[in-house]
Amino acid sequence: MRLTVGLLIRELRSMVYGPHHTGSALRQVARARRRDPFRVLIATILSQRTRDENTARATEQLFAKFPSAKALAKAPPKNVERLIRPAGFYHIKAKKIKEVAKVILERHRGKVPKELDSLLELPLVGRKTANCVLVYGFGEPAIPVDTHVHRISNRLGIVKSKTPEQTEDQLSSYFEREYWIEVNELMVRFGRTICLPIRPRCQVCRLRTYCKWYAEQKLAARNPD
Repeated sequence: MRLTVGLLIRELRSMVYGPHHTGSALRQVARARRRDPFRVLIATILSQRTRDENTARATEQLFAKFPSAKALAKAPPKNVERLIRPAGFYHIKAKKIKEVAKVILERHRGKVPKELDSLLELPLVGRKTANCVLVYGFGEPAIPVDTHVHRISNRLGIVKSKTPEQTEDQLSSYFEREYWIEVNELMVRFGRTICLPIRPRCQVCRLRTYCKWYAEQKLAARNPD
């Protein structure tokens, strides 16, 4: 049996959510639409080069004090640095998120733009961040490619890429648009729990039969140099 898109999605949902999980995309859309796109944008920037728990703490502290683009744009830099300190690189990040807030306030009337090109024009916003805002902030179909998505896609052999941009392009062709909104969440959860960067838990992975990386490891074990 070959690895079809439908089979891949079903197996990922089952492994990361449980065997009785259904309707992931719809629930994610609903959840995303209740979120504040500005909060998602700033949290994604803060998440760069730090752990999830640090991002969550920094984001909560920041938005408890400065909950809008207008408030953050006018916030004293030292106050912002203190609040986001858990996220690391707080001098640089404080400067950048204030720049983002000012641009949104001055060019977009305090509202995060919903267009990819406009998002990419914001300071410190690349394709992953912009796509995260689309998916988690607006509930719009996009495929944010982080280290988990890039690693897992290449391990499975559904893409053959060297850069996140190449991975996004190939995944956009591989998955039907109806699945785009949940690809990132599924693969991130899968990458944190099973398909780990080092010592992946292949013994419990239901995709190992279809996995290119797993097949290569088995072959290498049978034919050592």
